[in-house]
Amino acid sequence: MADARRSLRASLRAKRREISAVDRARAARQVAHHAERALNLRPGQRIGIYAATAEELDTSGLIALALRRGCHVYLPRIDRRLRVCAMRFVPLARGPLRRPLRRNRFGITEPEGAELASARLLDVVFLPLVAFDRYGTRLGMGGGYYDRAFAFRRLRSVWHAPLLVGVAYALQEVERIAPAAHDVPLDRVITERGVIRFARDR
Repeated sequence: MADARRSLRASLRAKRREISAVDRARAARQVAHHAERALNLRPGQRIGIYAATAEELDTSGLIALALRRGCHVYLPRIDRRLRVCAMRFVPLARGPLRRPLRRNRFGITEPEGAELASARLLDVVFLPLVAFDRYGTRLGMGGGYYDRAFAFRRLRSVWHAPLLVGVAYALQEVERIAPAAHDVPLDRVITERGVIRFARDR
């Protein structure tokens, strides 16, 4: 399984890097449009959104949408002060309170600041991914940070908060990904073509 995942990850990352700047910008606008129509983002909700790398689908439109709806936006940060590296979320402040951003060792932009929130406190989270299938299985970059952060969801049979929404280009969909024991399934995926919903009884 590990070899198959590495091969799939390399193949789809290569395809993703080939997308032109024009198509990237168009896809980002379309994803934000689909999110605005399909997701009922409400004032006061806590929304986790990743800061995209150069090859990932740009999330600036999603961040702008959440702020426009009066939501509280949180960016993920890998906390290395803990015994085991874990993902926490830092509130994104605006105006004179804006927090400085820095790149971590993976080249991912993270906010600085001591105020950290647990993944359990979020209402909706937009996740990056390398590949996904129609069963809601997500293949990430291989670090496992998101799966560990939301592992508590595998223990729930009724309440599935926060809502987990993958963000991807349509070309990142594959027929089937063999799920690993630690995988946390997605509830939705948004691509430039629309929103894909997944059944709860996976």
